[in-house]
Amino acid sequence: MGTAKLALEDGTVFTGRSFGAQGETDGEVVFNTSMTGYQEIVTDPSYNGQIVTMTYTEIGNYGVNGEDVESPRLWIRGFIVREPSPRVSNHRAEKSLEAYLAENGVVGLAGIDTRALARRIRVQGAMKGVLSTVDLDDASLVAKARESRGLVGRDLASEVMPKTAAVWEPGLDRAYQLDSSGRGGHGRPQPGEGKRPHVVALDFGMKWNMPRHLVDCGVRVTVVPGWSSAEAVMEHQPDGVFLSNGPGDPSALPDAVATVRALVKTAAESRGIPILGVCLGHQLLGQAFGARTFKLKFGHRGANHPVRNEATGRVEITTQNHGFAVDPATLPGDVAQTHVNLNDGTLEGLRHNRLPIVGVQFHPEAAAGPHDSQYLFDDFRAAIG
Repeated sequence: MGTAKLALEDGTVFTGRSFGAQGETDGEVVFNTSMTGYQEIVTDPSYNGQIVTMTYTEIGNYGVNGEDVESPRLWIRGFIVREPSPRVSNHRAEKSLEAYLAENGVVGLAGIDTRALARRIRVQGAMKGVLSTVDLDDASLVAKARESRGLVGRDLASEVMPKTAAVWEPGLDRAYQLDSSGRGGHGRPQPGEGKRPHVVALDFGMKWNMPRHLVDCGVRVTVVPGWSSAEAVMEHQPDGVFLSNGPGDPSALPDAVATVRALVKTAAESRGIPILGVCLGHQLLGQAFGARTFKLKFGHRGANHPVRNEATGRVEITTQNHGFAVDPATLPGDVAQTHVNLNDGTLEGLRHNRLPIVGVQFHPEAAAGPHDSQYLFDDFRAAIG
């Protein structure tokens, strides 16, 4: 392993060893407190534009495989660990994490004090950074970090969302393209599929475990690009609409907000089509209702975030990955707060008082993570009828 360096925009430089691919990358440097689930993290489109630091001391113990992926490719801009596991020990493992990163061109850094890095981010806030194995000059790297774009105001969702509509094929963890007739062009037809309620999922960078859970609830799912209009969504004659997670600044997606606002209006004027938004989908719902979003100091990323359900008083341990949040003070009177983050008091859920429209900031599909909030999929299915 050669030398690698991480430079932050505040002038801090961490020197360690190369882990993964050779090269140079920039992004917002964030940290994730999960002990497991690193393969789901590196393949989650919501991490597009970010250099992810894992705070757990040893990462890579169980290797990687072809099943535990959340999208067709790796989206992180860089990956930082304290110590990569020298041995892969799991019967499902197909290769090591380091080989996986190298094969997919992801630059990594190992052997630094990740606790010190995480503490710096907590104090100073998430910062722009540059990770390199080719330029090892501190001043040069810091200058590059300061000149990099960051996340604020950037539409990163358009880089990860699909180009065309697709039907999610249950059990195969993949989508197949629609032909010109609007029917699945490939794949096996599912018995009784025509009788199942139909959910249209707007994909802004959707984790694959979202449609897996929807299918498990007894619906069939059509995935459409996040840039689709409300008219295009309604052409699929949905019984419910799902708004997915995704990366970047929600305020940089005015067209998507307009689409969600039109879908809310349709729900109000017609038969009340249920809508469920998760993470970015929740933020888009908030904006569609007229609320504002803001950037969190260092974001919420991990599988152990406590959230209070305001209806039951129960505390749910949740998986989270977001750097922006909805300002609850700007919500209209007909939208209620349903969940609150117990670490910082930020909004974690909302519900329209009259319409079957719900949004949550956390990830109820929990891949990887706790299962406390999976009832939200059942509630969505019950609202569809």
